[in-house]
Amino acid sequence: MAGSNGKQKTVRDMILSLGLIGIAAALIYVFIPHDDSAPDIPRVDYRVELLTARRSAAYPVAAPEGLPTAWKATSVRFDGANFDAWHLGFHAPDGQYVQIEQSTQKPSEFIDQATQGAAATKNTQRIDGRTWTRYTGGRYDALVLPAKGSTTVVAGTGSFQQLTEMAQALKTS
Repeated sequence: MAGSNGKQKTVRDMILSLGLIGIAAALIYVFIPHDDSAPDIPRVDYRVELLTARRSAAYPVAAPEGLPTAWKATSVRFDGANFDAWHLGFHAPDGQYVQIEQSTQKPSEFIDQATQGAAATKNTQRIDGRTWTRYTGGRYDALVLPAKGSTTVVAGTGSFQQLTEMAQALKTS
């Protein structure tokens, strides 16, 4: 009989221990503050990279001018050793993502990478006297502008209205 009483105490102690651990975990969860809001994405200053790209690239490098301050630059890079690849990413006012990509890489390969698999549509639009082709169906929608020696892609999760706003703001000087 003494052996069974000891087993009952062990099971009871284990259940009490698990209960105390559960109560402690619940208290920690309740009293630790939770922030479910989207993280604040830091703004990047892309002026130095833009100057470097404009001096080094074999094509006129584009960047936006005159966008409202609600558009936040979040990423920038220039890779002169890899097809003079220029990237500038923005967080749009409504939280969507819009990027400018330029490169001297073969257009079909570059467009597929920059749009993450989008395909050309039969829709074009004139922006500042240039004809851009709409791409859809990939991870991003895009506006694509082929030029002599390079290709410019404005792509992202934003609407075509936002992509157009970005394309309208692009300047190469």
